[in-house]
Amino acid sequence: MRRAWFDVGTILCDGKFLLRDRQIAPFFCHFDFSSVCAAASAENSIRSLGIMSRRWIQNPNRCADEYLDGIEDFIEFARRHNPGATRIRCPCRSIWNLHGEQLDNASSSNATRVDNIEPIVDPNEQVMDIINDDFPFASTNINQEGEDDMPTPMDSAEFEQYEQLLKSANQELYPGCESLSVLTAIVELMHGKIKYRMSNLCFDYFLGVFKRMLPTDNCLPKDHRQAQKVLNGLGLGYEKIHACKNNCMLFYKEYETLDTCPICKESRFKMTSQNRTTKIPQKVMCYLPLKPRLQRLYMSTHTSTDMRWHKEKRVDDDVMRHPADGEAWKEFNRTFPDFAADPRNVRLGLATDGFNPYGVLNQHHSTWPIFDPGRSIDVYLRPLVDELKDLWTNGVRTYDKATGKMFTLQAAVMWTVNDFPAYAMVSGWSTKGYMACPVCKENLTSGWHAGKVCYLGHRRWLSWDHEWREKDKEFDGNTDHRLRPREWSGDEILEQLNRLDFSPFGKTVTRTRPATHLNWKHKSMFFELPYWSKLKLRHNLDVMHVEKNVFDILVGTILDIEGKTKDTIKARLDLERMGIRRGLWMNRDGDKARRDLAFFAMKPNDKKDFLRFVSSVKFPDGYASNIARCVNVDGGKFTGLKSHDCHVFMQRLLPVGIRHLLPEDVVKPIMLLSRFFAQLTAKTLRKTDINQLRHDIVQVLCKFEMIFPPAFFTSMIHVMVHLPEEALLAGLVNYRWMYPIERLLGDLKKTVRNRAKPEGSIIEAWVQYESLTFCGMYLKDVDTAFNRPQRNNDGGLRNETLSVFAQSARPFGDPVQGESFSRNDMEVAHWFVLNNCDEIMSYLDEHEEMMKREHPSHLYAKKHRELFPKMVFGICE
Repeated sequence: MRRAWFDVGTILCDGKFLLRDRQIAPFFCHFDFSSVCAAASAENSIRSLGIMSRRWIQNPNRCADEYLDGIEDFIEFARRHNPGATRIRCPCRSIWNLHGEQLDNASSSNATRVDNIEPIVDPNEQVMDIINDDFPFASTNINQEGEDDMPTPMDSAEFEQYEQLLKSANQELYPGCESLSVLTAIVELMHGKIKYRMSNLCFDYFLGVFKRMLPTDNCLPKDHRQAQKVLNGLGLGYEKIHACKNNCMLFYKEYETLDTCPICKESRFKMTSQNRTTKIPQKVMCYLPLKPRLQRLYMSTHTSTDMRWHKEKRVDDDVMRHPADGEAWKEFNRTFPDFAADPRNVRLGLATDGFNPYGVLNQHHSTWPIFDPGRSIDVYLRPLVDELKDLWTNGVRTYDKATGKMFTLQAAVMWTVNDFPAYAMVSGWSTKGYMACPVCKENLTSGWHAGKVCYLGHRRWLSWDHEWREKDKEFDGNTDHRLRPREWSGDEILEQLNRLDFSPFGKTVTRTRPATHLNWKHKSMFFELPYWSKLKLRHNLDVMHVEKNVFDILVGTILDIEGKTKDTIKARLDLERMGIRRGLWMNRDGDKARRDLAFFAMKPNDKKDFLRFVSSVKFPDGYASNIARCVNVDGGKFTGLKSHDCHVFMQRLLPVGIRHLLPEDVVKPIMLLSRFFAQLTAKTLRKTDINQLRHDIVQVLCKFEMIFPPAFFTSMIHVMVHLPEEALLAGLVNYRWMYPIERLLGDLKKTVRNRAKPEGSIIEAWVQYESLTFCGMYLKDVDTAFNRPQRNNDGGLRNETLSVFAQSARPFGDPVQGESFSRNDMEVAHWFVLNNCDEIMSYLDEHEEMMKREHPSHLYAKKHRELFPKMVFGICE
């Protein structure tokens, strides 16, 4: 928008501009006093650093003393912030030619000239929008409906930050530069620093170059430190909390003044020279407060409306698209109707994961400090749990930009998402040993096989009269008529934990766990939340890690990769001990024994064919990484596959590559497993689909028990049986797996500059990233994550008769000779066109329904694809 300027002698009276000692302004400006009322606060309000009364703005008598005094205070404030200037930038968000009044004939010509002005995006105006949203109590007229709706007054530090930002936003980069203010320049430069991961030294160098290029009296900061000081007001900051060296406790709240740990008696500070004036703590935790981050979601113009999407715009049908479609969300609404009554209340998920901040795992040797809290993770969760309890009980007064009103924001944690080791830390139930499954608990079927604990007994999930329950030699040598394991409610778990006595946290405390504790290591701190025991799902099994581990086990076994296969000599000897599957016993010749290749493993030549097939596959850009680089054909193995590579491999490549290389009895359950993960991780789910997934995964696991040795069945293989139930409770997997968390941690690893203090580098980089991501939503002419063009932009849409041809595309191949296509390639191309053309979609659906009526379920899709193109081409001819 065009930036408006107003003269400091201008006042607004009855919807029109009147001037004191000046001529009429060149165009009308909608001057909303409510948007700058705090900036124009009266002298006594300024001195008290509070929020000025806005009653004078609502006074209908424009000649009343109260109204005129308010205008005088505003003009005085404007002069004080721009001393010596005769005009300042208009703080309003829009430049209008009307204020709501009816135009007469005399003024209509002026309005026409204004309407013909082409809008221009002013970066300074965008930065003013950032300040207005970040300090709504100072820059917005909050609709006050009573004393309870009054905003919380700004403290002195917050008001000082606001004034500093306002000063930088009104200060020209250099005299005469109206296009960029100091704050605008800093925001755009710092945004580039974060986006392109520039080091502080690199940023300081270019900042010095720019400063020398500008006029000598420019106001550009000289280095990164000064630039960051200016932006401090836009950041949310963090708290430093000292911790005991042995993870016993935090020096927090009532323990904040202590110098020694009351549990292990370890000193809070390191031993340093007596001449040193400052003490160095043994261990420091950086905590990012939750409340201001939730408040900012509602203060921003760009996010406040979206926070109510789940209630106001979500389609409520039998298709699951959002966590709100899950049974856990709905049950929470029924249990806590007061919380559910206001859709602005926030529901949170907590993700925990570990990572190597140094990125040196590929080196032969490295020595760096390692921190694994284990069961003591609750010590470090204490500030978060305290804040969550307060958010549930009292809430926090928050300004909602969408409605312009204050409200009490409450928040609740719906569940956590963890890999299996972190699951044990957060839940308190150990994921190792004979009771490793946190869902089955003590009812888990487990046994010692091939030198480790394995988990069988999946026939318990079959129907009670299923024929497989009667078989013995095909499984573990026994029939199985047991019911599926009982699942414990949150209240039952809490009652059980309250009867147990756990040792304190810390490294120095012995942890001999009595048999009565089962696999409980400690009582989770989250049970202090009043609603935690009422949740239907408290902890999620991370599908990303489960799928990755299942893929490694399965592919390592069918390819017989040394070190990864579960079909080892110990596994064969275990089969002999159990007296089952004689065909897989060791082949003995005198005093020698040989492990022959199993029927479920590929032969050497078949293995090479499979690896060549994988290395030849090419995916669409952005769909997957280059998996071919991970294939070692001669070595007969894969190396360096990432989690997402395994995700694509499991669902797309594996069922195709093994079809003609393994027996049909082995191929079918593997293909069913691939389809299981593909449907489970789809963007939409139906409850009927989940019921089918429940049936499919039990079939897969039971068939695997008849194929693979017991050593195959690790805890990751077993927990697949619980994934459909969690999908029914929590909704789509896409909202509760670790892919976004892993990517975030990967970015954080790259911010480590000081390897002696990696946590300091990470926390400082995160605070900068937070503030500049917030700013990025407002920057229109700067390439940000919110306006970045698509990676492959071939030129937009063309005006074509058929929609499928409207998308512009760059050609490939030889432009002179062209490309030759086989008949099969042309049939695939024809089907793609027909299947993606909106104009014939109704005919396509009608033909598919006809094929369903005329052919059996396993043939109709093939007939549909084969006959529909012929029908269309016959009509066209």
